[in-house]
Amino acid sequence: MIDARATSGPTNHSCTLLAKLVWLTSALLLQLACSSERSTGPSIPSGDPAAFRWSLPDGFPQPLVPADNPMSDAKVELGRRLFYDTRLSGNNQFSCSSCHRQSNAFADARNRPFGSTGQAHPRNSMSLPNVAYQVVLGWANPQTRRLEAQALIPMLGETPVELGLAGREEEMLGRLRAVALYNSLFPVAFPDDPSPITLGNVTKAIATFERTFVSGDSPYDRFKGGNASAMSDAAQRGETLFRSDRLKCSQCHSGVMFTNAARWVGSTTDDPEFINTGLYNIDGAGTYPAPNTGLMAITGVASDMGKFKVPSLRNIEVTFPYMHDGTMATLSDAVDHYAAGGRTVTSGPNAGVGSANPYKSPLVGGFTISDAEKSDLIGFLRSLTDSTFLTNPKFTNPWIAK
Repeated sequence: MIDARATSGPTNHSCTLLAKLVWLTSALLLQLACSSERSTGPSIPSGDPAAFRWSLPDGFPQPLVPADNPMSDAKVELGRRLFYDTRLSGNNQFSCSSCHRQSNAFADARNRPFGSTGQAHPRNSMSLPNVAYQVVLGWANPQTRRLEAQALIPMLGETPVELGLAGREEEMLGRLRAVALYNSLFPVAFPDDPSPITLGNVTKAIATFERTFVSGDSPYDRFKGGNASAMSDAAQRGETLFRSDRLKCSQCHSGVMFTNAARWVGSTTDDPEFINTGLYNIDGAGTYPAPNTGLMAITGVASDMGKFKVPSLRNIEVTFPYMHDGTMATLSDAVDHYAAGGRTVTSGPNAGVGSANPYKSPLVGGFTISDAEKSDLIGFLRSLTDSTFLTNPKFTNPWIAK
């Protein structure tokens, strides 16, 4: 069995000098693309929220949209420009897309990314498919529930530094005001604002673009839609295992979004959004290594130690590495972790038996699984890969001339 990690991404758990050079080179190319403005973009789309139409797969509910930031085509186009614009970093070299790459379902294939100053982040980048349905954003902050608020974290955050704009907001806005296209797009996207190029409107536009990241055209979706040949027999067997009482995968990765942390218009579920999966158990006391102590860092509640958001499994094949700190390289590793009911770290400062973590969810109780069953289960997880989403031109970098 060949795992996605073996063929699609790096295999080490460290941000090596070579890897950093590759990613910095990529960022530089993006910077040059933005600065050149070879592409002036399409004609300005409509700014009328009443003209906006969702393009949703069959069976997908309508996403929740805040009343103070209605969808519009102009706002989506503006957000797309901003998402890929390196002007939104302190050093003019990084953008949102530096850590959220379309080919990786808007994750980035590194166990821990680094920001515009080179500072390593404590957690890996979350993927963004169907983020409009995500009721909590980020790995372990129950207070971040709007994409508009989340966008400020990489911009202004200093622990760690990501885009590095803290104290440089006006400098960044000045860069945007110097771009002719933005002077056309912002007024259409925000027609009621006499001076629309503001930090608040930047975050609103980025959030609007991200809400269009709808992914629902995987082999699994086509099979459920009536295409009997879309999923292999192995993947179908894997789905049965996934939903079985023995494995219990679907009790956390539930519904059409494959996560308990999803909500939509009319939803009433109150499923847990964060759980402890027994990834660590330092000294047998349930402790997770700082600074990644999970929900407890926000709530101060001891039993919240090690609780992290239940991520969606859509496009999971390309969002390696896994877990909040990227310490599992492959889908095979992740299945082994859950089969064992928690990870055992045999040596070093994080040593401990995760299956004995006192705060671990009872749903992570371990299970027996044969090699053939494991292969089927991974086949099902791979059937959730939406290749059209990974290449959809609506989500690509608009600054690069085609």
